[in-house]
Amino acid sequence: MPTLLMIDGFKFFFYANEHEPKHVHVMKGGGFAKIELASLRIIQNYMKPKDRKKALAIVTIHKDEFERRWDEYFSQR
Repeated sequence: MPTLLMIDGFKFFFYANEHEPKHVHVMKGGGFAKIELASLRIIQNYMKPKDRKKALAIVTIHKDEFERRWDEYFSQR
C-alpha cells in the first residue's frame, strides 16, 4: 500500500491492486474517503465534513504528483 503523503494527520495512499479510474484513498482518525483524481470527485465518504473539505483541498494541490506516482507505480507491474 504505497503512501503518497502524510500531512496534518491525513494519510493519502493507494492500494497495490488498484483499478482505473485513478484515485486516492485518504484516512484521518477513524474517517476515510476515496477521491477520483481526474474529476476531484469524492467517490466514497466516511469523513467529517471539515476533514473531507481539507482532504479535497490537499488532493487538489497534489493532484499532478499523485497522478504521476500512480502512473509510475502501475507501469512497473
